[in-house]
Amino acid sequence: MFNLLVMAGGWTGRRDDVALGRVYIDQTQEQQWKVGDLPNFDLMRTLPAVFAPETYGDGAGQVARVGEIISTRIQGGTVVVEYRYDPDIPPIPQMDLIALAPALGIHIPRRGFGPFAHSHWAIKDANLFKVLLTEWREPVRQPVVFQLDAPQRVRPNLLSAMMPFAGFDAIWEAIQRAATSNGMESGRADNRWDHPSIIQDVVDLIDQAAIVVCDCTGKNANVFYEMGIAHALGKEVIIITQNPVDIPFDIAHLRHIRYLGNEQGVRQLEADLAGRIAALRAFTIP
Repeated sequence: MFNLLVMAGGWTGRRDDVALGRVYIDQTQEQQWKVGDLPNFDLMRTLPAVFAPETYGDGAGQVARVGEIISTRIQGGTVVVEYRYDPDIPPIPQMDLIALAPALGIHIPRRGFGPFAHSHWAIKDANLFKVLLTEWREPVRQPVVFQLDAPQRVRPNLLSAMMPFAGFDAIWEAIQRAATSNGMESGRADNRWDHPSIIQDVVDLIDQAAIVVCDCTGKNANVFYEMGIAHALGKEVIIITQNPVDIPFDIAHLRHIRYLGNEQGVRQLEADLAGRIAALRAFTIP
């Protein structure tokens, strides 16, 4: 069994409100899944959950996520739901989820509003993980220049730095201190030699890290390449630079930390980095 939660506009990824009147418990489920007049949220939290958006248009670009409900709290006419996604299960395209509906015990009527056309929370009697394992296959695009571990193995306490090497020792030391102050290890490509190919060491360092710091100072081509990989792998990327014009146009809209290369500037960089790392660890990194 699993929880199916559908939300107009999609989910924020951490905490959302669900209308209490939209938590549907069938008559056949009431004995087990209700306590008095209310859903048995304590028991429902023991089930895995699918967090899906309401379908709009042809569903292109929309995805559902699999995760778990951490806590629930009734507040007026709503239920405050705190949850987290399973990092080992990739996003499921909405159209794939709809195609799996029969196997998942989700009835889609020929006419009228279906389960993905309105916000609600329901319990479905199907083995979610078995269906995903046996009937859903996410297309895999495998790079040819380097390899990615499958499954991905992220080290929550690892921060990696992508930056120029020559003349940046003070910056690297500031990054290390900022990481250490937040209980994290720090790694840089020049202190790893696990593979014959340098690019494989770099990619492994990015792939395993929870946070990636990228220094765009000097428009270093290697850093730009590595930052693109980090973004593609869904990493939390902190961009730093001594000069904002060094940040490429395609990512100039993203926030960054600007610092001066003198002693006072490096100290300020360390403080700014430590604060940003602390915020990321508090809200996005398990």
